Amino acid sequence: MLRMTDLDLAGKRVLIREDFNVPMKNGAISDDTRLRAALPTLRAALKAGAAVLVMSHLGRPKEGVVDPAQSLAPVAEALAKLLERPVGFAAEWIDGVAVAPGSITLCENTRFLVGEGKDDEALARRMAALCDVFVNDAFATAHRAQASTHGVAKFAPVACAGPLLMAEVDALRQALDEPRRPLVAIVGGSKVSTKLDLLETLVTRVDQLVVGGGIANTFLKAAGHEIGKSLCEDDMLDIARRLIDGDAHIPIPSDVVVGKRFDEGEPGTVKAIAEVAADDMIMDLGPDSVQALCDIIASAGTVVWNGPLGVFEFPGFAAGTEKLARAIASAEVFSIAGGGDTLAAIAQFGVANGISYISTAGGAFLEFLEGKTLPAIAVLDARAGA
Repeated sequence: MLRMTDLDLAGKRVLIREDFNVPMKNGAISDDTRLRAALPTLRAALKAGAAVLVMSHLGRPKEGVVDPAQSLAPVAEALAKLLERPVGFAAEWIDGVAVAPGSITLCENTRFLVGEGKDDEALARRMAALCDVFVNDAFATAHRAQASTHGVAKFAPVACAGPLLMAEVDALRQALDEPRRPLVAIVGGSKVSTKLDLLETLVTRVDQLVVGGGIANTFLKAAGHEIGKSLCEDDMLDIARRLIDGDAHIPIPSDVVVGKRFDEGEPGTVKAIAEVAADDMIMDLGPDSVQALCDIIASAGTVVWNGPLGVFEFPGFAAGTEKLARAIASAEVFSIAGGGDTLAAIAQFGVANGISYISTAGGAFLEFLEGKTLPAIAVLDARAGA
């Protein structure tokens, strides 16, 4: 992919796709993390003397309907404060916006436009006509083929990747394509079925595949252990057995933390796996199992983490995920973590500074790990090789 940082942007009309899909509460932004993440890209383009036009989506409005509650106008105001300079806002922009070199304007929600979601060619061409250079800086949307992420990149005079998108791609490629070995993947979550593509991909690429959460329960049962009334997918048992017999080593927990009820106030009881009763619910890995995982991490070269080991939101079942998080953060490894529950755990245990790269991309992060082609990345690769 061409990189924005390698191009001369002076005097150019530069259209940048960012991910400003920020949480809103009562018309105000409740978390500006995504805005802050984009600041280096926007500042670099402005410093280079570009006329900067920025577009993003927000929420899931019905196409063709302007919903004031999902307008990006508050984002423009917040962005101006963060950049410490004026930021224009264009409610009507698809037919052209006058932006002077060294200035920046934010376009209204791309999802207000009919054809955005279906990657309409006519709409994509209208977007491409607004710029000399298109910059995709929104990795979180890269798994969607939409007009503002994929179509515009086909028709813009020049299409390139922004620094934020490249940081994510570089980190993922470093972890998966050229990892320091051993490569360890930790996959948690409630269901094998939702992570099946990920598990089947990773089992062929990693040296150790650690499973946690409800996924671990399915693997425990597949290995012949009693799991009581724990969350489990019986229709995934044969798949779990096949994965256990695969090339990657999948450690099976030796002890677990159980409770009788799925409740925040439920106390946790440590049991050897052979002691799990019929009325027990497994909701965390036990201390011996977690220590074994920490030893694996300590000797790893690269760690990819997606999903907690247990119900970390409940105090009685948080120890496993906390110890895992601290082990990753303190190890001398290249570590990359992503996924909503994973980010929540990282924040809860205050270990962000110890993780090499934290992805906020959600679906795109998972699909990249699964080895799937991301349309918005593929089109940038194609344009660079054309």
